[in-house]
Amino acid sequence: MNDYLLNDEDRSFRAEVRAFLQRELAPRAAAIEDREDWDAVKTVVRALGEAGYLRLMFRDLYKGSLQSPGLTHATILSEEAAAINYAFDTTIATATSCAYPLHRYAQPEVRERYLTGIIEGAEIGAICVTEPNVGSDSAGMETTITFDEATDEWVINGFKRYISNASVADTYIVYGISDPTVPPQKGMSAVVVPKNTKGISFPRNYTFMGRRGCIVGEVEFSDCRVPANHLLDKPNAGFRIMLSMFNFERVILGGSGLGVARSAFAIATEHAQRRESFGQKLGCKQLIWDKVAEMSWRIDAAELITYRAAKLYDAGTLSAKELMKPASMAKLVSTETANFCADQTVQILGGNGLTKEYGRAEQLYRDARALPIVGGSSEMVKYLIASVDLPQIKPNL
Repeated sequence: MNDYLLNDEDRSFRAEVRAFLQRELAPRAAAIEDREDWDAVKTVVRALGEAGYLRLMFRDLYKGSLQSPGLTHATILSEEAAAINYAFDTTIATATSCAYPLHRYAQPEVRERYLTGIIEGAEIGAICVTEPNVGSDSAGMETTITFDEATDEWVINGFKRYISNASVADTYIVYGISDPTVPPQKGMSAVVVPKNTKGISFPRNYTFMGRRGCIVGEVEFSDCRVPANHLLDKPNAGFRIMLSMFNFERVILGGSGLGVARSAFAIATEHAQRRESFGQKLGCKQLIWDKVAEMSWRIDAAELITYRAAKLYDAGTLSAKELMKPASMAKLVSTETANFCADQTVQILGGNGLTKEYGRAEQLYRDARALPIVGGSSEMVKYLIASVDLPQIKPNL
């Protein structure tokens, strides 16, 4: 790791948060992976909140030593957490993705009520976008958010799935169609829904091949009502809010991918220098050093692209539309790198890479596979990148 784009303050922060996570998360990582221990997850979330690390995106609320906290530091936190346990990183990244629109778009009394608990680590947040017939094509969502003038309430009806922190989150940001007479991009709204609201339910949680300990499930809304002031920003502004959230989320996922890739690479290189085969260290074999070299340059490239996007975001000089390409590239390169490194690590370890008895390689392999799918699939972010590079045409999805 070279951290070419980070300054001394950033590097000092990395050392600080790495030590914190080694103290708080590392001793609980096995419980999260093996027993899916939600109490262990909550304990570390609470510790992060008490230490001020969940306020990094909110300069007006941050109370730590950083002069200019921002997405760069939230990405470092994500990278360091994912290097220890990606399931836990998913939990806090999702909560932070919920806190972001609350901070930026919620009315003051709503912001105070729901944001405070999340950034203090006392509560958990979730984002509700994906539906049975809606994945990357978020503009095609079927959930409705309509206004009842008689009661001064927003009424939500619909079904969401693959929602991280479903059933355990305290606060949900829900996206839905509020004006069906116009294109979805112009008729979508976002509302804040507390967990205890009548009409919200959680039909089931999913069992995944990886990310054990990260709770992901379904959220259903049946005549679910929230007060008028629970609308984020203004009516029909949901698509714009969602796009700005995606830029933030994709850079964070770049950090997640880096953490997983780094962890896999450390296992592979240690094994290649220790294991002997045919009278030589495994790393002396050309086929092995070829794998190591490719993992190394991919990680360096992912790091540069990810922290370039984070620095561009923090500079505040680019619009959400202008940030879309660098954020998408960060997500694409880092998550594909994580998948590549996890796969090659298992291959280098051979049979040992397939068993829990010989370390974390198999866990990283299972965890990494989600990264090119969540937060916008690799195919979708390639489209977003190409749409910027081909401005005179609109590539056909």
